[in-house]
Amino acid sequence: MTALRQRKGSKGKESTLAEFQSHHTNCCTDLHTEKVLPGDWSWGSIIWTSVGWSMSVGLGLLCCIYLATLHENDLWFSNIKDVEREISFRTECGLYYSYFKQMLQASSIQEGISDLIHDNLTESKRTINLLQRMNIYQEVFLSILYRLLPVQSYLEPVYFYIYTVFSLQAVYVIALYLTAWLLSGSWLAGVLTGVWYILNRVDTTRVEFTISLRENWSLPFLALQVAAISCYLRPKLTALKQMVMVWLMYVTTFCFCLTWQFNQFILLVQALVIYTLDCLNILTAKQVTTLYLVQVSGLLSVWLLQFCNSMLLGSLVLSFIVAALFIRRCQSGLKTGSLLVRLGKLLLHTAVVLFLTFTINYLAKKVLQLRSDEHIFKFIKSKFAFGLTRDFDASLYLCEEAFGLLPLETVERLAGTLLLYPYIVTLLLLSGIMAVTALHNMRPRQGSAEESNGAEEIQEVVFRPDVAYNLLHTLFYGLLAFSTMRMKYIWTGHMCAVAAYGVCGMELWTLLFNTLRCNNKVLLRLVRYAVPLVIIGSLYCKFWPKLMEELSELREFYDPDTVELMTWISTKTPKYAVFAGSMQLLAGIKLCTGRGLTNHPHYEDKDLRDRTRQVYQVYAQRSPEDVHSILRAAGADYVVLENSICYERRHRRGCRLRDLLDLSNGHIMDGPGENDPDLISAPHPRFCEAIKTDAAAYASLFTRVFQNKTFHVYRLKKKRKKSTKSSSETSVTQ
Repeated sequence: MTALRQRKGSKGKESTLAEFQSHHTNCCTDLHTEKVLPGDWSWGSIIWTSVGWSMSVGLGLLCCIYLATLHENDLWFSNIKDVEREISFRTECGLYYSYFKQMLQASSIQEGISDLIHDNLTESKRTINLLQRMNIYQEVFLSILYRLLPVQSYLEPVYFYIYTVFSLQAVYVIALYLTAWLLSGSWLAGVLTGVWYILNRVDTTRVEFTISLRENWSLPFLALQVAAISCYLRPKLTALKQMVMVWLMYVTTFCFCLTWQFNQFILLVQALVIYTLDCLNILTAKQVTTLYLVQVSGLLSVWLLQFCNSMLLGSLVLSFIVAALFIRRCQSGLKTGSLLVRLGKLLLHTAVVLFLTFTINYLAKKVLQLRSDEHIFKFIKSKFAFGLTRDFDASLYLCEEAFGLLPLETVERLAGTLLLYPYIVTLLLLSGIMAVTALHNMRPRQGSAEESNGAEEIQEVVFRPDVAYNLLHTLFYGLLAFSTMRMKYIWTGHMCAVAAYGVCGMELWTLLFNTLRCNNKVLLRLVRYAVPLVIIGSLYCKFWPKLMEELSELREFYDPDTVELMTWISTKTPKYAVFAGSMQLLAGIKLCTGRGLTNHPHYEDKDLRDRTRQVYQVYAQRSPEDVHSILRAAGADYVVLENSICYERRHRRGCRLRDLLDLSNGHIMDGPGENDPDLISAPHPRFCEAIKTDAAAYASLFTRVFQNKTFHVYRLKKKRKKSTKSSSETSVTQ
């Protein structure tokens, strides 16, 4: 940090502003000659920039083809049956893809959209608006596009769908490439970003086996938004370019929000980044307000398209932005006074903003009667030991590895590709510079107005706003990734861009050369270009054989039990039969057979969560009368029991689904181990096990109609009149 001390010391000397700026043009201020946006062109810059853009497209296509090849090699997708292809869309992916299939099967676009708006198959005994409840506009758009384009004769719908998703990965890589290029001024940083993204595929994307997952649609647009923000915050941007970037930020924010139900939580972290930059006096008031309004406009546009979805109006990010803008307007003297006074004002300001945020959010949810996202807040409370740990919904998340802390293996893999080390160095360097910048900005101004204007210029050149935004972006989302492993896919892609910026940008090398008392600009430029080439060469030598070996591995989809089940349902059950079972399996039944469901994996609805917990009583210790009444109330005609759930061993004791149900019901869990003292022994055996004995109590209510090694399907009988009263009494007792 010697250079940082020199920078502070030079300010104390009686040197002119011109001397100060001349001494520090290379530290977070140098606007390089390699251009991403139009400007003063020469033939050399045109050719060089064209090569940079060509490399971005080439790397994007390479990533797209690589992931598509892995998907084909892993499943032999081109050779398996249609039902096997559909089964490969696991869990909620199958549910989302089913709506694309449903739109294509409709006689017209209008009928298809009408069926989605008035859907009564996804949740039995209920008619719901799927366009309001779920983020499936991408499926609607793709189905319309497939109808209109002349591709039906040579491209099957499923390939049109998966190729579109893989193409978005190309967009993702290009967006990260542009971000690194904008920050560093060198498209070599973009190349290094793309290479790192591909080599760290395990930690940057999971699209090859979760194609329809909402994040695979939305994260490319988030990356484009970050690139647009980085360009918008560049110094000396013309008014026309600023306007173009604002519109681009709005469009990408809108697309991101439209394609993922968790958009509000991701934007909340981004709003906190903007708020921090505002407090540190790194962004101007206009920039802060513009970025906030872009977020609000994107959310409200999606709110309108989703038929006034109350979950968006009651989102925490909207409450935070309203509170931040309101308090900012009221506290005009926030950035005045001595350093200690400003720090005190800042703490008070933050406390008031947070208090007003939670107040607005609480009132909004009360007025809207909103409970759709309460399970997420229960999960957060339980994760950090602020709430009850027996809550069924929270426990479903807590017991999944994806919602745990980031494992050490991830860090080791990132280090193995030489990504982690330059990332950490860049992070430490930029954090130190920004800390000095923040303290400098908070110091009181002294002197004449002319000197104050000069000081303002110094602030602008000390730390670029676009660099500051990307630094806090990677820090905040990195903390999110470490707290919840599933969120790492938001962080690791941007991590590649930040690390590449550190390698190819001026800051790291300027600091090193100043420490060595070397100011040779030719040597600086040589090192700046040579190091990324050396890294790329070493990565090629290390990983190219592994990539070729990975691409040569050929596997085949094999799940005969599920195929047998889906075939039987399609051929042996009524078209309008309703099935009950696990969320994951029912999504596949909806896709493969078109039958009605009692519940499904899209968990953002309070009534659906309550019904799911009730349907899952088939794996609890409940009486056959109770289970029959619950399933009948949900409208089920058949129930599918899975041995993998009934006899689950994948999770530890206390995290198996049957254990979560026992705890929720107040019953002692199976197997050896401790139990809480308030738990009691269940009066009935476990339903999924006892029903297979064909005892009279079960045979009178359920008839086995299908079974194989994995699944048992039972048809519900009509309950005898004499047992109706006793059943209701038992339910009340429970």
